[in-house]
Amino acid sequence: MYQDKKIWIGLSGEEKVCIHPKMANRHGLIAGATGTGKTITLKVMAESFSDCGVPVFLADVKGDLAGMCRPGEDSADMQERIERFGLAQAGFEYHAYPATFWDVYAEKGLPLRTTVSEMGPLLLARIMDLNEIQTDILTIAFQIADDQDLLLIDTKDLRAMIQHMGENAKEYSLQYGNFTKQSLGAITRAIVALEAEGGDEFFGEPALNIADWMRTDCDGKGAIQILDCQKLINNPTMYATFLLWMMSELFENLPEAGDREKPRMVFFFDEAHLLFKGAPKVLLSKIEQVVKLIRSKGVGIYFITQNPRDIPDGVLSQLGNKVQHALRAYTPAEQKAAKAAAQSFRENPEFDTLEVLTQLGIGEALISVLDEEGVPTVVKQCKVLPPQSLMGPIDDLLRDSLIRNDLLYPRYDQDVDRDSAYEFLQRKALADAQAAEEAAAAAAAEKQRLKEEAAAEKQRLKEEAAAAREAERAARKRKAAVGRVASTAAGTIGREVGNTLGKAVGGSFGKKLDGNVGAQLGRSILGTLFKL
Repeated sequence: MYQDKKIWIGLSGEEKVCIHPKMANRHGLIAGATGTGKTITLKVMAESFSDCGVPVFLADVKGDLAGMCRPGEDSADMQERIERFGLAQAGFEYHAYPATFWDVYAEKGLPLRTTVSEMGPLLLARIMDLNEIQTDILTIAFQIADDQDLLLIDTKDLRAMIQHMGENAKEYSLQYGNFTKQSLGAITRAIVALEAEGGDEFFGEPALNIADWMRTDCDGKGAIQILDCQKLINNPTMYATFLLWMMSELFENLPEAGDREKPRMVFFFDEAHLLFKGAPKVLLSKIEQVVKLIRSKGVGIYFITQNPRDIPDGVLSQLGNKVQHALRAYTPAEQKAAKAAAQSFRENPEFDTLEVLTQLGIGEALISVLDEEGVPTVVKQCKVLPPQSLMGPIDDLLRDSLIRNDLLYPRYDQDVDRDSAYEFLQRKALADAQAAEEAAAAAAAEKQRLKEEAAAEKQRLKEEAAAAREAERAARKRKAAVGRVASTAAGTIGREVGNTLGKAVGGSFGKKLDGNVGAQLGRSILGTLFKL
């Protein structure tokens, strides 16, 4: 309950135990065994922050926080508690709170989406249960996408990116290092498994804009964002990773705020032990860093769990406002844990903290908060105030009506499939295939052209050879014909010359010069003439 500008949590005797709003961003813890009243405490604190004008986020694991959108109902038990705390004089009244419902599966609230890029490789690797080498390769995939201005929005973008890396492994290995097809195949299988668990629903757009949560209603009450986790909690790793993503998103996007009079926003993370269970060392370091530094962004984070030992020491030391409900200590391990929880408080000399811790009733708690100077108060045994809104779930018809009438419904209801890595790589593969087809066609055409040219050249050479042979035959024929004509002419001329020479020479010598000798002489003369 918000009173006198303080978050009133409970009553210790006649003393009011309150959180100072300017110390609320020093984070807090609500712990206790099952059924001891942690949910009631959470509701009372969330209502008070809303009344203070501080937006609130709640992870609703059991579905019983949805009743904050409805006024509380009167009962004999409530009347007794109102009278015990003197709430009637303090202005206590039943009323509803401005609540917006969210669900990563878009079944019991507005779709709570984020993109693969915003989730980042480290958190995504945790969801997909990748080993160290596979996580490094996933980081390389994000780096390649950044270097090539490729948007990784949904899981099909990531699958396309991993496939692209496999097809171009040699090209990328020199710049980014080697990665095997076996590791890429393991990552692809993990993506398919993630999609089967609903990953294709909550990775997409429009992605959540945290600024939409930083608002108040017309009465100045901080808006309460309720994430229905009844289905999501069935996958503890995914549940934890989503909450860690929201912490990181706030840390990275909110500007420095310094010391404010009240927080910019307060987060309540139920089943907080899941945030740290099985988380690799590098992720635990990041969580611790975010918890330490997000205070300066004006954000308070409150972890709800059964036992403080569920929270790593580096984080637990940052939690200044602590509400510890009863712990059951039957076994030696439980007794040790209860003792550690008791010793974490600033001791109150009026009672034994460990003894009281194990004997608290339902709705009772040990509370220590930071005073106005930031110093932890001594632990006090308190009775926690009742909530002003409805305790319990709401029916689906009312929930659906509130979802559809929410101001954020038009912005987040319809998913948007923007042009991203999947579409780009598809176009690139199509263009590459088309270019390869065109290159193959051009190579085939060039091959055919060269073949035709070779055939034509072969035919030309064949024709030239045939023509040469024909010319040679014709030359031989001419030569033979000329030879026959020359031989006949030479014989005739030779005889005529011989006779003529015989008559000219006269005497017995001339008579002895016969026709054969004349023919030979004639041929010699003609041969000389032909040579000339």
